[in-house]
Amino acid sequence: MRAVYFLGDRKIDIRSIPDPTPGPGEVVIEIKASGMCGTDLKYYRAKDGASAIGFFSSSSAPVIAGHEPCGIVCAVGSGVTSPLARIDRRVMNHHYAGCGCCNSCQTGWTQMCDEGSIVFGANANGAHAKYMKVPAASLVALPDDLSFQTGAAISCGTGTAWGGLQRLGLRGNDTIAIFGQGPVGLSGTQLSTAMGARVIAIDFDDARLQRAAELGAHITINARAEDAAAVILEATHGRGVECSMDCTGASAARSAAIRSMGKWGRVVFVGEGGDVTIDVSTEMNRKQLSIYGSWTFSKSGQADCARFVAERKIDIDSLFTHSWPLEEAEAAYTLFDTQTTGKGFLIPD
Repeated sequence: MRAVYFLGDRKIDIRSIPDPTPGPGEVVIEIKASGMCGTDLKYYRAKDGASAIGFFSSSSAPVIAGHEPCGIVCAVGSGVTSPLARIDRRVMNHHYAGCGCCNSCQTGWTQMCDEGSIVFGANANGAHAKYMKVPAASLVALPDDLSFQTGAAISCGTGTAWGGLQRLGLRGNDTIAIFGQGPVGLSGTQLSTAMGARVIAIDFDDARLQRAAELGAHITINARAEDAAAVILEATHGRGVECSMDCTGASAARSAAIRSMGKWGRVVFVGEGGDVTIDVSTEMNRKQLSIYGSWTFSKSGQADCARFVAERKIDIDSLFTHSWPLEEAEAAYTLFDTQTTGKGFLIPD
């Protein structure tokens, strides 16, 4: 099969390698859609030739890229009893694996394994290939009425937005400010709207804000042109919002997310990297503010998100603006690196 590797410094290698064979407790997924995620750009852009694996271990050996897998089961190893591990079963993959024994693993949070986690596409082979070998325990059902590309989005980007909203305990009578309207933020806008909440969408890019409005945002704010927190306070008659979610990782956005909150508000940080300075007394304590961190989602959370999307008929496919055959991965990531497009995915040969 052919497989995509990130070599760092915006270099990609497409190699011919043997097809994987499942061992005990494993399955092989025939990948039908492999999503491209903003986190991939961290590995793609890594300086001095560092590969993705360098972020997670001391090894410099590259691994197959991609951590948004979706496809069908095509091979099953010995000792597998999961009802999902049936030939031709439509599945997603929870793109982490752990020891399987600690409390985190037992509750589906394998990325938080006490013994250290495997992250497919980072320190183990990922989904930018025709086939992907994974533990059978990491399979998540893909509802029949969802497309493979929607399943790929739920496997990270859309699922990450779901995880943040679950941390907030978003309610239908809440107003939520969502900072950043890339694929994760737009997913948050779609999901929040389907939950009945009023959405205020914030970004620097007018095209993304227009897309947010089309997907249900009640108010859009270009933070390059306006003080987002001030506009939010005006739009809420000075009360502030009940919830905010930062999908950017940028200090200014996180600060604005906090400053736009009302009393007893809830803030969740989804975006990776960066920092933020908080006036604890004024901005947090005296508002009785709750601030959460959210790192993707659990295996059961991924399944819950997929069911919600299917039942509410949320058009996650509309997030995608580009698809490429695997052989055009270099062109795909050159464009994706500009961060001016919607979501994209690769279709293995």
